[in-house]
Amino acid sequence: MAYTKTLLCLVLVIASMASITEARKRNTTNIQFYMHDTPSGSNPSAVRVAGQPTNSTSPDMGAMFGFGSIYVMDNALTVTPDANSTLIGRAQGLYVMSSQGNDMSLLMTLTYNFVSGVYNGSSLSIMGRNPVMSEVREMPVVGGTGFFRLARGFALAKTYSIDQVNAIIGYNVTIIPYY
Repeated sequence: MAYTKTLLCLVLVIASMASITEARKRNTTNIQFYMHDTPSGSNPSAVRVAGQPTNSTSPDMGAMFGFGSIYVMDNALTVTPDANSTLIGRAQGLYVMSSQGNDMSLLMTLTYNFVSGVYNGSSLSIMGRNPVMSEVREMPVVGGTGFFRLARGFALAKTYSIDQVNAIIGYNVTIIPYY
């Protein structure tokens, strides 16, 4: 009798876990957009606020992004890589050059604030290591607000184009809602 009750409880636990997993798979949200990071030029969207002074005035990667450099950003998020495409939000936060080697890794702490469309007024928070020279980088979604309240998931970043230090990064974000 005890064996039957234990087996029944185990079956019920497994069945409820499977239904939760299936529900989460069905409700997963995927969003694709492009971030325009412009740390140089007359109207930069990312500004260096701390770090070691460089000996170069060259707008190249090494001069702009020395170890310990900290940038604050307010980058446009658009539907397509074209800077004139529909603005869907802003990426606001900071990034820090966190590697001393040649791998050029940033620590990203940012929030995607959506300003139009179905997610208007909602946000997603990202925090993690971004090895910018890798073809595809993965960073965790650590939370959100509005439609994405208490969300978790991951963001895949891929550089679409780069002009010296100004870059357009494509993001494919997968969000698992909180239940």
